[in-house]
Amino acid sequence: MTRALPYSAIAEIFSRFEAAEPEPKGELHHVNAYTLLVAVALSAQATDAGVNRATAGLFEIADTPRKMLDLGEEALTAHIKSIGLYRNKARNVIKLSRILEEDYGGEVPSSRAALQSLPGVGRKTANVVLNMWWGHPSQAVDTHIFRVGNRTGIAPGKDVAAVERAVEDNVPAPYQRHAHHWLILHGRYVCVARKPKCGACLIRDLCAYEDKTE
Repeated sequence: MTRALPYSAIAEIFSRFEAAEPEPKGELHHVNAYTLLVAVALSAQATDAGVNRATAGLFEIADTPRKMLDLGEEALTAHIKSIGLYRNKARNVIKLSRILEEDYGGEVPSSRAALQSLPGVGRKTANVVLNMWWGHPSQAVDTHIFRVGNRTGIAPGKDVAAVERAVEDNVPAPYQRHAHHWLILHGRYVCVARKPKCGACLIRDLCAYEDKTE
């Protein structure tokens, strides 16, 4: 495992991330808290671009739990069949929509525990919704953050939970709200899995990764 960077280096890294992109945004298209929740739930083992293509037409006709229930599982399945595990995801979206309609008045709860109680919603999905919609400094660790956290030394950890804790512990408080977006975007476009683009990396001099590319 890569050694953890000192606090001063991590602070400088996020200062550079902020200077380059002060307000990083998630790439899943949504129009409200409900469509964000559905989009994130659909994104498991799928790309954001693929989810956006599938939901472009869906969210025009079903942007609330009630409208999704009226649409029905069969029609929903037809909209998202290009996404991996689409049948199971369609069932979960209908189930969570029914719970939201019956137990929460059609609103998406702002509690992590309540969100995680919904079908198909795990901790990562809950953290994304809490962060993107309500601005909570929650850290949703996906494959990009896990890789970047370990490779750079920003947030090393043996599993997702350990990396999440490391981000919370190591990243200075002023950067916590946007930390997971900066790390995701860095992993998606620069610190890629097979051959990181170290020559174009704005934190190359601070990164603990030893096998840097040109």
